[in-house]
Amino acid sequence: MKQFQLQICTPSGTFFDGEAGQLSVRGVSGSLSVLAGHAPFATVVQPPECRVYLPDGSVREGVCGDGFLTTDGTLTRLFLSTFSWKDEAPHT
Repeated sequence: MKQFQLQICTPSGTFFDGEAGQLSVRGVSGSLSVLAGHAPFATVVQPPECRVYLPDGSVREGVCGDGFLTTDGTLTRLFLSTFSWKDEAPHT
Protein backbone atom coordinates (compact mmCIF):
# COMPACT_ATOMS: atom_id res chain seq x y z
CA MET A 1 0.00 0.00 0.00
CA LYS A 2 1.34 3.45 -0.89
CA GLN A 3 1.88 5.86 1.96
CA PHE A 4 1.24 9.54 2.60
CA GLN A 5 2.35 12.01 5.26
CA LEU A 6 -0.17 12.32 8.13
CA GLN A 7 -0.25 14.89 10.92
CA ILE A 8 -2.69 14.73 13.84
CA CYS A 9 -2.71 17.96 15.85
CA THR A 10 -4.64 19.58 18.71
CA PRO A 11 -4.13 22.93 20.44
CA SER A 12 -1.92 21.09 22.98
CA GLY A 13 0.44 19.60 20.40
CA THR A 14 1.13 17.08 17.68
CA PHE A 15 0.11 13.48 18.36
CA PHE A 16 1.28 11.92 15.10
CA ASP A 17 3.57 13.10 12.33
CA GLY A 18 4.61 10.30 10.04
CA GLU A 19 3.76 7.95 7.22
CA ALA A 20 0.38 6.23 7.01
CA GLY A 21 -1.25 3.92 4.49
CA GLN A 22 -4.81 4.93 5.34
CA LEU A 23 -6.75 7.21 7.69
CA SER A 24 -10.38 6.49 8.55
CA VAL A 25 -12.58 9.08 10.28
CA ARG A 26 -16.20 10.21 10.42
CA GLY A 27 -17.01 13.28 8.36
CA VAL A 28 -20.25 15.25 8.15
CA SER A 29 -21.53 12.94 5.41
CA GLY A 30 -20.48 9.70 7.11
CA SER A 31 -17.37 7.56 7.40
CA LEU A 32 -14.50 8.21 5.01
CA SER A 33 -10.98 7.03 4.34
CA VAL A 34 -7.97 8.85 2.95
CA LEU A 35 -5.37 6.97 0.89
CA ALA A 36 -2.22 8.16 -0.88
CA GLY A 37 -3.11 10.15 -3.98
CA HIS A 38 -6.52 11.24 -2.66
CA ALA A 39 -7.97 14.22 -4.52
CA PRO A 40 -7.62 17.53 -2.66
CA PHE A 41 -10.35 17.55 -0.04
CA ALA A 42 -11.40 19.24 3.19
CA THR A 43 -14.17 18.27 5.59
CA VAL A 44 -15.39 18.67 9.14
CA VAL A 45 -14.54 15.68 11.34
CA GLN A 46 -16.95 14.36 13.93
CA PRO A 47 -16.16 12.34 17.08
CA PRO A 48 -15.53 9.82 18.39
CA GLU A 49 -13.07 7.55 16.57
CA CYS A 50 -10.33 7.46 13.98
CA ARG A 51 -8.03 4.73 12.71
CA VAL A 52 -4.51 5.12 11.37
CA TYR A 53 -3.23 2.25 9.23
CA LEU A 54 0.56 2.20 9.51
CA PRO A 55 3.08 1.04 6.89
CA ASP A 56 3.99 -2.04 8.99
CA GLY A 57 0.38 -3.28 8.73
CA SER A 58 -0.62 -2.34 12.27
CA VAL A 59 -3.63 -0.17 13.08
CA ARG A 60 -3.73 2.50 15.80
CA GLU A 61 -7.13 3.57 17.07
CA GLY A 62 -7.75 7.01 18.47
CA VAL A 63 -10.55 8.95 20.12
CA CYS A 64 -11.07 12.39 18.64
CA GLY A 65 -13.06 15.51 19.32
CA ASP A 66 -14.50 17.86 16.73
CA GLY A 67 -12.19 19.20 14.07
CA PHE A 68 -11.38 19.20 10.41
CA LEU A 69 -9.31 17.31 7.88
CA THR A 70 -7.44 18.54 4.82
CA THR A 71 -5.57 16.51 2.23
CA ASP A 72 -3.84 17.09 -1.08
CA GLY A 73 -3.01 13.42 -1.68
CA THR A 74 0.53 13.59 -0.26
CA LEU A 75 -0.04 15.47 3.03
CA THR A 76 -3.09 14.93 5.22
CA ARG A 77 -3.69 17.05 8.30
CA LEU A 78 -6.20 16.27 11.01
CA PHE A 79 -6.82 19.27 13.29
CA LEU A 80 -8.87 18.29 16.36
CA SER A 81 -10.15 19.89 19.56
CA THR A 82 -9.02 16.79 21.51
CA PHE A 83 -7.27 13.54 20.68
CA SER A 84 -5.92 10.50 22.46
CA TRP A 85 -4.81 7.06 21.45
CA LYS A 86 -7.28 4.53 22.86
CA ASP A 87 -4.74 3.26 25.39
CA GLU A 88 -3.93 6.78 26.70
CA ALA A 89 -5.83 9.46 28.64
CA PRO A 90 -7.47 12.23 26.55
CA HIS A 91 -5.66 15.54 26.05
CA THR A 92 -7.43 18.88 25.76
